[in-house]
Amino acid sequence: MPADYPTLFSPIALGPRTARNRVWMAAHATEFSTDGTFADASADYYAERARGGVAVITMEAMAVHPTTQPRRGVIHAYDAAVVDSYRKVAAAVHPHGALLMAQLWHRGRQTDGIISRLPTWAPSPVPDTVYRETPHAMDRREIDEIVAHYVLSARHAVEGGVDGIEIHGLAHGYLLGQFLSPATNHRTDEYGGSFENRLRIVRRIVEEVRAAVPADRVLGIRLNSDDGDVEHGLRNADWVRIATEVDGWGVLDYISTTQGTYLDRMQIYGTSAARPAGYEVADTANITAAVSVPVMAVGRITTPEMAEDVLASGKAQFVGMARQLIADPLWPAKAERGRPDDIRPCVGANWCVASFARGPVTCLHNPHVGREREFRQDDARPRRSRRVAVVGGGPAGLRAALSATDLGHRVTLFEQSGALGGQVNLLAQAASYREWSGVTDWLADRLRRTKAEIRLRHRATADDLLDRYDAVIVATGSTPVRHGWTARRPARWAADAAALPGSGQWNVYTPAQILSGGETPPHRILVVDDTGDRQAFATAEYLAGRRHAVHVVSAFPQLGHAFADSHDLPFAFGRLRRAGVTFTPNVEVTAIDEDTVTLADVHTGELSRLTDIDGVVLVLGNAADDALARELDGTGLDVHLIGDAQAPRRIFNAIWEAETAARSL
Repeated sequence: MPADYPTLFSPIALGPRTARNRVWMAAHATEFSTDGTFADASADYYAERARGGVAVITMEAMAVHPTTQPRRGVIHAYDAAVVDSYRKVAAAVHPHGALLMAQLWHRGRQTDGIISRLPTWAPSPVPDTVYRETPHAMDRREIDEIVAHYVLSARHAVEGGVDGIEIHGLAHGYLLGQFLSPATNHRTDEYGGSFENRLRIVRRIVEEVRAAVPADRVLGIRLNSDDGDVEHGLRNADWVRIATEVDGWGVLDYISTTQGTYLDRMQIYGTSAARPAGYEVADTANITAAVSVPVMAVGRITTPEMAEDVLASGKAQFVGMARQLIADPLWPAKAERGRPDDIRPCVGANWCVASFARGPVTCLHNPHVGREREFRQDDARPRRSRRVAVVGGGPAGLRAALSATDLGHRVTLFEQSGALGGQVNLLAQAASYREWSGVTDWLADRLRRTKAEIRLRHRATADDLLDRYDAVIVATGSTPVRHGWTARRPARWAADAAALPGSGQWNVYTPAQILSGGETPPHRILVVDDTGDRQAFATAEYLAGRRHAVHVVSAFPQLGHAFADSHDLPFAFGRLRRAGVTFTPNVEVTAIDEDTVTLADVHTGELSRLTDIDGVVLVLGNAADDALARELDGTGLDVHLIGDAQAPRRIFNAIWEAETAARSL
């Protein structure tokens, strides 16, 4: 047991089983499934976290009924076909010593019927704030059906060899929470009105599942510790009462806590800017003090020091993590071995949350997520050590250099500036994105511990590389476009400053010029956003924080749409509006003339003018800096072009291409 974290790595009884330590992988969507059962990738993913030392894994939320199918990648716990796939996951996880829990769940009104082609079910016909689909108000027969499906789903999980069942649906505003909350339960029968009536369906499910689950299996429940600021919603005192009541039934082995509903998703998976580390712990501690069973706390608990403090102070008996264990599945092992600095940090970017809106879960800077078996097999194959030059010290270059070094190559990294980090350093100048520098800081720190040579303030040329290296990875990044091209005017891409009249004026800037601190802009700034991504928000926040008056305009009908899937867009808007930033969508800048900017309505063409603009920041995207790669083409060198130097995109793409390039050497 490590002296630094004695409580964190002490065993504890969990009902009829024993958890080897206090680290619990909390449930989260993975989207590996294509047929309602666990895929091979699911087994590999969970096994990797078990191998990393977690004590308990709660698998992703699984649908207990056909009326709750929000996405195609959801597991159908009610279908007998799931049983064999449970066995596959259990066989992969159990050899590593982790307990495996099945989380059973119904979303109620917080979904739609597009996938299921069925009406959604809820206690009352109250549309959800996100999906806006009016649900069907369940009758008594349908309530009985849901109870029966929780029991059926539990039996399938037990048959599949899991160690326990976690009843979900109370938390996050899902079906059982909708019965509990006066904000969403307007029934007048025995399932509405009084506290006892609103809790009735929960009690039925808990007791009937317990009766169906063997005594040697664990039974737990997931509930909120606070719904957030919801009119007539449930606050911490209400959830303490609910937790006390369910604990008093005497059939549960643990309580897993969380927070929030879809009215404020930052309470569910807060980003680094929206919620501080450990933001749920105080409310969880009140539940812990009121119940007799072990309690799991969550809420951006990312460091072993924080985890030990939560446990040693008695605020909870387990610490739960999802995003941090996506970022680094070896978190427990590294902490237990006294190597906390080696832990790849979760920076709260919510790329994982955004990714499963389109496909299987991924991580901003852990390229192995979802490819665990592939990369472990690749790590085992023999390689010939090569002399490798990596040009560029941003996220792509750092990842490529570190991976190539770890694979046994002799690496030299060239960076033309005096610092590593690339454009992540610029983004991190805005307070909301400061923690994102953890991506490149971690890579740079790890690289400095290797035998790789790092040459700062050296702009590598073809002469530096030819005849000296066997392979070159070009990660030279990109530069901001400033001549006035926009997505609405594609023919202007190759134009000069005349593409947008006035874009060459002294008071027109790129985001890089502003965020680098290299310019001192005047007071009243217009930010022109043609990307819909975070860059305009970061620039506006940086300027507003320095007391500039900031106005953001865009031709898009929705600013920030490119990062809406991470669910922090409402927070980002709120933060900037409180700082005095104004927003105007649906307008295109057609000319800049000293302190006057002409705008055209993108739908009608109607012109308007802003006559009090001191400076303009053009957020128009970037152009790839691929000149070195083109110069090396045809020289016989093994050249790999990656990241923004290939095509300006996201940190995730840069990291992924860097990893694959290093492994292809």
